[in-house]
Amino acid sequence: MSLSGKTLFITGASRGIGLAIALRAAADGANVAIAAKTARPHPKLEGTIFTAAEAIEKAGGKALPLEVDIREEAAVKEAVAKTAETFGGIDIVVNNASAIQLTKTPDTEMRRFDLMHQVNTRGSFLVTKTALPYLEKAENPHVLMLSPPLDITEKWFAPHVAYSLAKYGMSLCVLGFAGEFRPKGIAVNALWPRTTIATAAIKNVVGGDAMMRASRKPDILADAAWRIFQKPSREFTGNFLIDDTFLAGEGVSDFDHYRVDPTVALQPDFFLPDDSQPPASLKPVG
Repeated sequence: MSLSGKTLFITGASRGIGLAIALRAAADGANVAIAAKTARPHPKLEGTIFTAAEAIEKAGGKALPLEVDIREEAAVKEAVAKTAETFGGIDIVVNNASAIQLTKTPDTEMRRFDLMHQVNTRGSFLVTKTALPYLEKAENPHVLMLSPPLDITEKWFAPHVAYSLAKYGMSLCVLGFAGEFRPKGIAVNALWPRTTIATAAIKNVVGGDAMMRASRKPDILADAAWRIFQKPSREFTGNFLIDDTFLAGEGVSDFDHYRVDPTVALQPDFFLPDDSQPPASLKPVG
């Protein structure tokens, strides 16, 4: 089991979950295209495409930093073509880039509504569509969407309609792409965390430092993604996976090392179906 020599195109890979997936692949000697907006240091966001590239190279992979706004079709086309030219193709696409604003309808400006839909749903559609000709030529092609299971219930929409629409739009793409691309042998799956993940979005938008301590590290999603990419693409597609449930099915039993602070109870994430039970306790350790 290895991603040695495979080429991954990861959106939003300059930090957080995208970077964790990149580093896990890099440890195998994979090639990683870092498609993200942050080319210069940001006052509130750690990391740039260049610091990510440096970390990927140190981890054992080859990196291609690409300054890309996935809302721009020309920029996406150029980045995908550059990746294929540099590494000889594209094996895996990870649609990780996302915009979030948890506001009720009266408090949601239309520019923020547009941003979330342009990045989350439209951006994921555009990146996948653009990479498709290269995925068709790959030996074991995968598309992974960082999006939730399709649990269409009122409680997930009423608190933040705009964000939920944009995030579920990514999952609807998985549903459609999986069926459309199945004859081509291209796997399309969704991956979602059981708990909140310690990222800039959690710290700056959702819950601050307290929520960060109640979160798991991005490594849990990186380990899950790595295992997904090993699956035969013609057999493993159209799945909506929860990180710890999937890993438990793969034989993983120790989840405590993923915790940011073992003394704090883990915070469940949005969009989890009521019948989805965690394979390990979310209560404090000890």
